[in-house]
Amino acid sequence: MIRLNIEEYAWNKHELQIKETHDFTYSSPKIKIVDNNDLRNQLEETLEKLPQKLLAKWALRVAVAHLDHLDSHLVKDPRIELGIETLEKRITGDIRAFDLRKVGFIVNELAKESTTEASKYAARSFAQAIATGHMRGHAMVSSDYAVKLVNCISNNSSVAEAATKERERQLRIVEELL
Repeated sequence: MIRLNIEEYAWNKHELQIKETHDFTYSSPKIKIVDNNDLRNQLEETLEKLPQKLLAKWALRVAVAHLDHLDSHLVKDPRIELGIETLEKRITGDIRAFDLRKVGFIVNELAKESTTEASKYAARSFAQAIATGHMRGHAMVSSDYAVKLVNCISNNSSVAEAATKERERQLRIVEELL
């Protein structure tokens, strides 16, 4: 695992302060999902050890893999490339969080323009991934929206299995980045 300097942990002062003054605790999903809670907790614990730069790269990889679930009128939307390029600039330190947040609001419009549930969840996962360049907490929300997407596209008998496979994929992405 990576040796983490506190300055690398978070770019947001509030999140840095929380890290310095509180012990790690698992979060609860902000949305209703069928999930593998053990794998979610394992993932969250693993992500806690990553610097924000790697966390943002991870969130982007998790979300981009699901962009093929966007409605056909959104699949080649230029806001997708804008979001990716902006997050990459944030990761390299070429733009401020303020600039990234402005683009985040633009990218979030993809979910509002979605006509299907699958597209809406794919777009929300992507928007939350972009927002990870502002605050770490958005990474798990992005991850949970990816699980919500697989919940949505799975038939009722395989929802839990699909959620487990998605969490395993998310954990593999962390391993690949390391």
